[in-house]
Amino acid sequence: MSHRRYAVVGAGHRSQMYVDAITTTYADDASLVAICEPNPVRARYYVDRVVAAGHPAPAVYGPDDLEDMIRTERIDRVIVCARDDLHAPLIVRALDAGADVVVEKPLTIDAASAAAIEDAIDRTGREVVITFNYRYSPRNSALRQVIQDGTIGEVTSIDFSWVLDTKHGADYFRRWHREKVHSGGLLVHKASHHFDLVNWWIRSSPTRVFASGGLRFYGAENAAARGIRNRPARGTHDGADAFELDLRQDERLKALYLDAEQHDGYIRDRDVFDEGITIEDNLALVVDYDSGATLSYSLNAHSPWEGYRVAVNGTRGRAELEVVERGAVLVDEGLHPVLDPSATDAGGSASLRPEGERLLVQKHWEAAYEVPIISGDGGHGGGDALLLADVFEGPGDDPLARPADWRDGVRSIAVGIAGNQSLETGLPVRVADLGIRFLAADARAGAHS
Repeated sequence: MSHRRYAVVGAGHRSQMYVDAITTTYADDASLVAICEPNPVRARYYVDRVVAAGHPAPAVYGPDDLEDMIRTERIDRVIVCARDDLHAPLIVRALDAGADVVVEKPLTIDAASAAAIEDAIDRTGREVVITFNYRYSPRNSALRQVIQDGTIGEVTSIDFSWVLDTKHGADYFRRWHREKVHSGGLLVHKASHHFDLVNWWIRSSPTRVFASGGLRFYGAENAAARGIRNRPARGTHDGADAFELDLRQDERLKALYLDAEQHDGYIRDRDVFDEGITIEDNLALVVDYDSGATLSYSLNAHSPWEGYRVAVNGTRGRAELEVVERGAVLVDEGLHPVLDPSATDAGGSASLRPEGERLLVQKHWEAAYEVPIISGDGGHGGGDALLLADVFEGPGDDPLARPADWRDGVRSIAVGIAGNQSLETGLPVRVADLGIRFLAADARAGAHS
């Protein structure tokens, strides 16, 4: 693969994975020559990081100058890490200006913008890669292998429960994700990861979605009902509360957001119990697939622990994956949340919910057995490193088909978009009726491989 010239569009927290990959592991394959970011403080943070790694300072452009940046800096690929509702216009503009695109999930947040991306790809013939790092996590890959091998037969149904704890889950209610117009809600922003896993695990496309849910824990109305009142508007102050985020306590968040807010007014540490939250924190879905399988899915964003459980039923048996990513969120003496430091509880005894993962398979009329999960170093059990290799070196011959393109991105958000429509109407929604040509073709063609 020839050396590629990259630009990062959106210089927030998530951008660092790509900036660091380009300036270290993949410096022979890639150069970061430009950053497109309206906030000068955030742009400078990454410029300094690139220079500190021993590379020339990338040029800085604003979003209005995206096309000029692509032409002037001879950009081969842009990496889009901007706010979710900005993905589609940035992708379309980059494609039309002559660059390929790598985009963080979700691809976009609604059907109209997904259709615009599809049109731009057809018009330009250029490439859009979406980075689904959960596919590369060894535990998720192991489950795909079990299903792909036919160990449990043809998949008939999936039961999938995901819980976000009061550290991670609460964070979606502090920042721009809390407004559905910007994020599509957790059904799109967060759960697109989960729906992509199901689509990929069972090699099938969603056809119909029915959703139920609401905002039942966070927000001013729920807080008032529980007697929680008179809270500070933001977490960065001299008080102490387990639900507050003090940006001064995290050097990176302080640099990227607190020190930058004077330029754009973006507040990263808003109170999770104030007004203006328009996303749900409890969700349940039933999803039908073109293979004949049915998914039952739930998401909770205020759990005391974090992880997920998935059970896949087949004609020959059942596979069960259980993951505890964090067994508890504890607080220090100042009521600041801290990570569960070990597999022990507060009294020093063995934890009843130790962090870890287990994949069990049980075929009909046989005893259950455990499938080994071999993890590597780095994020997501070494999965992030595998993803970055596919992004920057190009995908190889992967028998598990982990690399994802825009079609996988569309299939994943289709569930959330249809789910949001179902929440509004109280009715099931056919994915083929969303107005995206590719999804309608999926429905006609049947299961994908």
